[in-house]
Amino acid sequence: MQFLTKRNFLHTARTTQNKNLSALLACVGTLLLPTSVLAGDLTQYEAKYDVLRKGETHGKAVRELKKASDGNYVITYHSEIEWMIFSDSRKETSMFTYHDQKISPLSYTMERSGTGPDKEYSLKFDATQKQVQSSQSKYPLKIDWSDDFQDSLSYQVQVREELKQGKTQLSYPLIDKKGNLRNYDFEVVGTEMISLPIGNVEAIKVKRLYDNDKRQALAWFAPEMDYMLVRMWKGEKGVEQFEVQLNSFTVTTPVSVPNEVQQEVSNEAPE
Repeated sequence: MQFLTKRNFLHTARTTQNKNLSALLACVGTLLLPTSVLAGDLTQYEAKYDVLRKGETHGKAVRELKKASDGNYVITYHSEIEWMIFSDSRKETSMFTYHDQKISPLSYTMERSGTGPDKEYSLKFDATQKQVQSSQSKYPLKIDWSDDFQDSLSYQVQVREELKQGKTQLSYPLIDKKGNLRNYDFEVVGTEMISLPIGNVEAIKVKRLYDNDKRQALAWFAPEMDYMLVRMWKGEKGVEQFEVQLNSFTVTTPVSVPNEVQQEVSNEAPE
């Protein structure tokens, strides 16, 4: 995985340093990978986002990934949005296993409140029994089991892992919030330098493929930030529905800073 190589990491740090010393210092404080990641674990982090519509901020969102004591991972996404008389608060949580860059969901929950009726869904994935259970159904869902199943959050982690492998065509059988089986297909359409609240970031642009042209969804992932999702845009019939932009990203486990990077920061720091 290129992001984890020492040579590439130092090149990234030097490039950032040459552009802006403060950006390098921020990188050392938040973007360096924990020692555990170098051993094959996922990066544990907290990412905060602005939720926008037509350039105006209407909400905030937080995405967080942690490793549980049992060795499984938990990713959460919590958003709070207010627009005119509309309000929406929701929290999604997915627990999954990680092995050889493969994400396998164990459970998923979603809680939503605000304008309109409150909603709550949950799913459980049982690989041993090859069943998926939904809180919306008394019995296991009547679907053929697949080891590639994803939920509405876990697939986003799998996208990052496959982008690290250099894949450009991505496809997942996804069990949605209500327990319906849907195919999520994506393709990489290029690389762009985009402007975000955290500064300019070079990112891989990914497009979701729909059955028709009425809906559009684009996402940008930053290789220099361990392929973190840094921007997302959704629209329908050419009209923007919302946009999400990263405004902070922090690795939440202790980091190990290479000596060479420490020395470069020391040499370049203002007196």
